[in-house]
Order: sequence, then C-alpha cells, then structure tokens
Amino acid sequence: MSVLRSRALTAAVWSRPLAVRQLHITVIRRADPYVLPLDPSLNQASSSSSSTEPLPEHGEWPLPQPLDRTGEDEKTIRARLVYQSRKRGMLEGDLLISTFARDHLGSMSLEQMREFDKLLDEPDWDIYYWSIEKREPPTRWKDTELLAKLRQHARNEGKVVRKMPDLMQEEPQL
Repeated sequence: MSVLRSRALTAAVWSRPLAVRQLHITVIRRADPYVLPLDPSLNQASSSSSSTEPLPEHGEWPLPQPLDRTGEDEKTIRARLVYQSRKRGMLEGDLLISTFARDHLGSMSLEQMREFDKLLDEPDWDIYYWSIEKREPPTRWKDTELLAKLRQHARNEGKVVRKMPDLMQEEPQL
C-alpha cells in the first residue's frame, strides 16, 4: 500500500464521527504464548493430552526437591546460608531469618548449619508462622533446638529494632 493511500485512509477514518469510527474496530484475539501455570486453558490442554493424571488442586502442588549439596565445605555452607537467609521472597521472613542467621550462624556447628539449611528448604510462610507460633510445625521440626531458638529470636524480648544485616565481608568470629 502506498504512503499516500495509507494517509488518505487514515484521514477518511478520522474524519468520520466518533460513533461511526467505534463501529469499525475489529478485535483480533490470539492465543497467549506465555500461559500461566493455573490458567484454565492450560488445564483444558492438559486434560486432552496423553497424561491421565489430573492436575493437583490449589495448595497441593508438590514442593521442588532441594539441590544435592554433598561435598560442600563449612565455609561455603555458611556463606550460602547467609545469602539464602536474606533472599527469601517476603520481607517478614527476610528480616526474621536474616537477623537470626546474623546472630546465630557464626556459632553453629556443621550439623546445626545442615539442619538450618533443611529448614530454609521449607516454604517461607510456613517458617514465618512456625516461628511466631501462629501455626503448629510438623513433627520433623516440632521439638528441634533450631526452631526453639528461632521462636525465641522472633519473640524479640529485648525489643531490639531490627534491620536487614549487611552481607558479611569477612569471616564470622567464632
């Protein structure tokens, strides 16, 4: 189409009254190339696929398996736990767990750090509600020393104003 003809068509459309212009608008809908996991169209597509297993209901999705971290030395574990305690995904959890790690990680043994690592594999909101004692933890965490320390830290009996700690630039003092 030539530029002159294109300009002429544009001028002709815009010279019409608004009501007439609105009648000539056509909406073209295309399939979304980036379908979200809980989108109804995904459920319909998956039900027609070869898989006979239905999608789980909301809240029943399995947790991803944690990465295998065998062979990590103590220094690497400690550095990773400092980072993972700061980057949880929710401000309340970040503040609670990162200040707990700042106060206690330097004095933890290798076994205690591995237990803390397993706790960080749990969902953020679960850790938060277990630590503020609003939900009952599962039996694997119920009577652990780690959760007892985290709960005591969450009570903040000293009324300390807490802020996100800086990332450690040097090794913690043991």
